[in-house]
Amino acid sequence: MANAQLSIKSWPVSERPRERLLAQGTEALSDAELLAIILRHGVQGKDAIALGRDLLSQHGGFRELLSKGVRDLSRTKGLGKAKIASLLALSEITKRTLREKIIGKSFIRDPESILDYLYVSLRDRKREVFKVIFLNKANQIIGEKDLFEGTVDSAAVHPREIVKAVLDHHATAVILVHNHPSGRTAPSNEDKDVTAGIVSACQTISTKVLDHLIIGNNQYFSFVEAGLM
Repeated sequence: MANAQLSIKSWPVSERPRERLLAQGTEALSDAELLAIILRHGVQGKDAIALGRDLLSQHGGFRELLSKGVRDLSRTKGLGKAKIASLLALSEITKRTLREKIIGKSFIRDPESILDYLYVSLRDRKREVFKVIFLNKANQIIGEKDLFEGTVDSAAVHPREIVKAVLDHHATAVILVHNHPSGRTAPSNEDKDVTAGIVSACQTISTKVLDHLIIGNNQYFSFVEAGLM
């Protein structure tokens, strides 16, 4: 392998990450090499691969790194505005790609795709976020929206706002979703009361609440599966 102290541009062409990716495919590159392509440049005394390796080590991998916002990334040594913007863009592209996959899907027939999206979009949020997924008569997803955001352990939820959102989306059914930043998915008594209130409000406009999901650390709780709905 080329001398890590040298600029990547001075490496033999066959050893440069970008050229290797194009010639051998993405799977031929290490995590640090893939990240180096996004970062484009290193910092003084450290090439892009070494910087990528340091960032992944410091943050424990891609998941934690790509969950960081501008403030946290700005505190990270070696990251300027251009690199921060690239990382934020990569994170958002990942979320939007997964979101595109769920539109038109049936939650009943393909729950894995929906859960993959919910994990990426909610599991690392530091505050509780209440999301509503809107479905049509065929139980196909036609949209989703974050309606409420709260503190680390609660979010104020207003059933009338959910009813308005349902009407705006012309939905006939909804799935309620919120995260628990603690990572634990057991519902609180408040979660149960809020769910009952939303179900009652949606009944006034003939809209079904198909489930209420709580998202934790790569796990979920389903009110329907638990017999609570």
